[in-house]
Amino acid sequence: MSDQSPLPIILVDDEKHIRLAAGQALELGGYEVTTLETAEQALKIITADWPGILITDINLPGMDGLDLMKQVVALDATLPVILITGHGDISMAVSAMRDGAYDFIEKPFSSELLLDVVRRAIEKRHLIIENRRLKQELEAQSVPGPRIIGKTAPIAHVRNLVHTIADTPADILILGETGTGKDLLARYIHEHSNRSDKNFVAINCGAVPENLIESELFGHEKGAFTDAKARRIGKFEYANEGTLFLDEIESMPMTLQIKLLRVLEDRSIERLGANEIIPLDLRVIAATKVDLKEASERGEFREDLYYRLNVVRVDIPALRERRDDVGMLFQHFALIASSQYGREVPLLSPERMHSLMMHDWPGNVRELRNLAERYVLLGESCSFDFENRPITDVNASNHMTLPDKVDQFERMLIQAELSRCGGSIKETLTSLGLPRKTLYDKMKKYGLDKKDFK
Repeated sequence: MSDQSPLPIILVDDEKHIRLAAGQALELGGYEVTTLETAEQALKIITADWPGILITDINLPGMDGLDLMKQVVALDATLPVILITGHGDISMAVSAMRDGAYDFIEKPFSSELLLDVVRRAIEKRHLIIENRRLKQELEAQSVPGPRIIGKTAPIAHVRNLVHTIADTPADILILGETGTGKDLLARYIHEHSNRSDKNFVAINCGAVPENLIESELFGHEKGAFTDAKARRIGKFEYANEGTLFLDEIESMPMTLQIKLLRVLEDRSIERLGANEIIPLDLRVIAATKVDLKEASERGEFREDLYYRLNVVRVDIPALRERRDDVGMLFQHFALIASSQYGREVPLLSPERMHSLMMHDWPGNVRELRNLAERYVLLGESCSFDFENRPITDVNASNHMTLPDKVDQFERMLIQAELSRCGGSIKETLTSLGLPRKTLYDKMKKYGLDKKDFK
């Protein structure tokens, strides 16, 4: 077996002794095998993205092996199907190979023959899956714009929610601490929506002077006010058919909040100094670092505007709430900095990786990205100035049980070594002194995938 992760095998045969003997031979060969009696049972497992191979007898009760093969090949034409044949089925099996079967084995067969055919089929399947992965990565890299990186439950929930709502016209409210990436998420939503070929227009409500923000949003006609020497198209109109992103919406003046509410309800505007009503087709994404409901209760934000904006709310988790993503994010930002500055990414010691995992990240992802850039520029001389700082987060490791601390440190060590070895299983298990199966089990336990470290 190679250092590639094991792929599942389904073996279908209605003869119990063949299922037992062949299944045992495959398991002793280091494969993960599921033995089944009927084709119908196999079809309940095999989907279009199922990663394994199929071994099936031709003669089965109900649906036979050839029909099973046809249905499986229709789902995935590259999935290797190995046929088990009786003496009278050989010509049928040869014909089936022209229709997509990978190979056939004639009964009775030896364990050695079975393992040899399976080994070749598995190697082919690995190559196909790897090529697909590389193609997907290349396609993803060729698409400009931000990505949502991470595998922890909080960020996976955000990603799933965003994909659910991306193509709907619903307005969105993003809530997150400073540095969590609210602007990045807004761009991600736009670029994964059916409005991606239209304008994404962003305005920071806290950065524009109060006397100018109305003109910035609505635009104005020539002569509408002093210094209005020409017509100006506002952000609302410029974002028509696309997306308008209102960052720091909590900073918008109260008088303008009333007008924004009207725009959201009527989907139309009038430029300052004009009477013409301009209809709009746009999505509005607003972002805030404060709880607008609480702000409205204090009279600092209009309650009716809050409810109008809050059609769909997306809460971005703070980085301390998804510590297991820290290593992957650091590596991602370090690779970007490496390309930007033309520097190699220095190896990150387990001790420093541990410091990253233990830090509470008050500046969130922005703080992590800045540190990754400094580390690429300065190498080992880069100061992790939080290494000796006490952790203040109530959910931090000083409130974890000893087994939790051990698991976290073990995960961090494996993650760091996978990163250092570029995702190579062989190099990682050698450096850590672990048997292959133990390493695979621990990677599965901690949700680690070698392709994330290539």
